[in-house]
Amino acid sequence: MSETGPTITRRSFAAAIGGAAFSFGAQAPRPNILWITCEDTGPQLGCYGDRYADTPNLDKLASRGVRYDYAWSTAPVCAPARTAIISGMYPNSTGSEHMRSMIPMPPGMRMYPQYLREAGYYASNNVKEDYNLDKPGQVWDDSSNKAHWRNRGKGQPFFSIFNFTTTHESQVRRRPHTLVHDPARARVPAYYPDAPEVRHDLAQYYDNITTMDRQAAQVLHELEQDGLAEDTIVFFYGDHGPGLPRSKRWPYNSGLQVPLLAYLPEKYRHLAAPDYKPGGASARLVSFVDLAPTVLSLAGIEPPRYMQGRAFHGPYRAPEPAYLYGLRGRMDERYDLVRSIRDRRYIYIRNFMPHRTYGEYIAYLFEMPTIQVWKRLYDEGKLKPPRTYFWERKPPEELYDLNADPDEVNNLANSPQHRQTKERLRAALYGWMREIRDVDLLPEAEMHSRAAGSTPYELGQDAARYPFDRILAAADTASMLDAAATERLTGMLGDGDSGVRFWAALGLLMRGQTAVSKAAAPLRKALADPSLSVRIAAAEALGKFGAEADVNASLKTLVELADLHRQGLYVSVMALNSLDALGERVRRVKAEVNGLPVESPAVHERMREYVKNLITHIQKRLG
Repeated sequence: MSETGPTITRRSFAAAIGGAAFSFGAQAPRPNILWITCEDTGPQLGCYGDRYADTPNLDKLASRGVRYDYAWSTAPVCAPARTAIISGMYPNSTGSEHMRSMIPMPPGMRMYPQYLREAGYYASNNVKEDYNLDKPGQVWDDSSNKAHWRNRGKGQPFFSIFNFTTTHESQVRRRPHTLVHDPARARVPAYYPDAPEVRHDLAQYYDNITTMDRQAAQVLHELEQDGLAEDTIVFFYGDHGPGLPRSKRWPYNSGLQVPLLAYLPEKYRHLAAPDYKPGGASARLVSFVDLAPTVLSLAGIEPPRYMQGRAFHGPYRAPEPAYLYGLRGRMDERYDLVRSIRDRRYIYIRNFMPHRTYGEYIAYLFEMPTIQVWKRLYDEGKLKPPRTYFWERKPPEELYDLNADPDEVNNLANSPQHRQTKERLRAALYGWMREIRDVDLLPEAEMHSRAAGSTPYELGQDAARYPFDRILAAADTASMLDAAATERLTGMLGDGDSGVRFWAALGLLMRGQTAVSKAAAPLRKALADPSLSVRIAAAEALGKFGAEADVNASLKTLVELADLHRQGLYVSVMALNSLDALGERVRRVKAEVNGLPVESPAVHERMREYVKNLITHIQKRLG
């Protein structure tokens, strides 16, 4: 089994560790399983050594169970993170990485509560779902704000989730709020300006965690009231990092590390991994894709082999992975493509779209006081590195020593002393992408058009329809920014695969004026490419760095492709991102932009604001 492989040796491993000893006898009851979850919360708990935190109830749970020190959400934002949990699969293998994308599950695959229900469990979810995958039939017995284990049948084992929204990003910026935590005592990360607005948001974030801690205690009290505490396995976790800028939405450790606590009562202690010691900490690397196979394993159900996670408790416990993986795709109305990987010490981040800044305007994000003051101070020239980095172009590669630099601001990617570490992590990252067949190397619109009649996952498994290695090579060449690759990228504009052509055009754009001038003729030809995504990338390149006639032709192309009614959501959003990147040049087509449709009944309600947000932002910038 490769170090990036999913679960192909589960059965043999279970046998090797004495899986039969873990099995439930004919009369033995299955354990109840309770998950207490919260939103937008990193390991800012007392039990993780945070002295600013006030979380006595979760600290008590940790003292009875085990704390995981290396737990990662797969994505730094709710929908793809929860998609990884419900499916046991990486979202970039099922095409469900992009926010609110509503992807069909491949035939024969189900969400983990369906396996639990089939085995006799009562499965309840109170209350958030927020999956990027369409549900394949009935998933829960009850998914509502009334869902509770108390509604199950007599003697029926239960699996229940209680999710608290108290810590969500939206609650950090909610005003008025009377602070309990002293903002003067808050630790301001090295990437933030030390401003009153920042300290207020940090203190309010911690206040909200304290409130959530009391809510978690109430659920545990109800379990005690019902006499079920010693019959129930309890997990607590947050769904990704803090709901604060450069944590939420960014696949740094600050956006991906989550608290994870697990308590197995004495009667089910035989199901625990060997590193389970009450009151102790586990150094195992754990990811959200591991949660589905783990809960199935604890219930005595062998996880299906297509699941890419690894159970870390129960009879089907699998070997520990060598690495954890993170991802970033479209965040609401903004496109990006980032992959990250960590071991216990280092995190490596691969930015496949380094021409975009970290701090691209996202309407929902910019409601946060922290980001507003941060951007204003940057624009006024009042910040120095590392507080400036967020507002500037990304490097192709980032490498951070998490022991020495927990805020991830000292990029070691160009350090000769760390070259071997960087190359090791990059090779492992690419190996993982290859193994899971990362379909999101294709532009979102292109992925959907190629997958027509099947699913993105099935597309990824079909080498004829999706030549992964060629597309990854093109993406790598494009985004490493080597000036010597300009001629090669120009040649790729004539490739037979539109994914390669897309990355070729993007790579020329990334290199700027000289590269675009040298490739002007094939880029002009690409304005009529059969792939609309290739047209958009070529139009942005020529619109930003081309001759006068090229600029006008590019603006015309982008306005046509930004028409939501004619082109659909994914093409429209992509074209509007490119228009926005052209800055003042868009003034030439201001009237045409003002006339673009901002909504369509064909767009899913969860994505209806994206086009409107982009057009409004462009209009405000142009005045």
